[in-house]
Amino acid sequence: MTWTAPQITRREFPVGVGEREMLQGWLDWHRDTLLTKCAGLAPEQLVEASAAPSTLTLLGLVRHLALVERTWFRRRFAGEEIGDLYDLERNPDADFVDATAAGAETDVAVFRAEIEAADAAVKGRGLDETFQHERSGKTLNLRWVYVHMIEEYARHNGHADLLRERIDGATGD
Repeated sequence: MTWTAPQITRREFPVGVGEREMLQGWLDWHRDTLLTKCAGLAPEQLVEASAAPSTLTLLGLVRHLALVERTWFRRRFAGEEIGDLYDLERNPDADFVDATAAGAETDVAVFRAEIEAADAAVKGRGLDETFQHERSGKTLNLRWVYVHMIEEYARHNGHADLLRERIDGATGD
């Protein structure tokens, strides 16, 4: 039996909760949305660049967002000394362009593991806790990271909507 991206139950977006729960809830909703856009597709479909001339694929988005989770929550905010997931020195777009059908199951598992690790890295940490961005030198806080991540997912989930519709006609929110 050929692997296909698993079906998931997307969590409801938060209503009437505090700030931290609101930020975490919207981030989780967007994480689930990306997985929903991939659900039921075969590896070959996940790497289909369906909006020519772009090379953007659903699996490329999954890989990119795994890297973004790792970078912002674990490396930058929590200060974990961990490397990149992909060979970005060889190709700065490796997260997007090196996606292969043969690696699809592993890449989805890595994405899910990075989400768990990111959540663990910020568990119990305050939204006002800060860190220095290594390139800009700006002082940012965890609240900023949550808002940035929600924005990042929202933008890329829009891409995922278009990609999925071109692959098999599936639409939805």
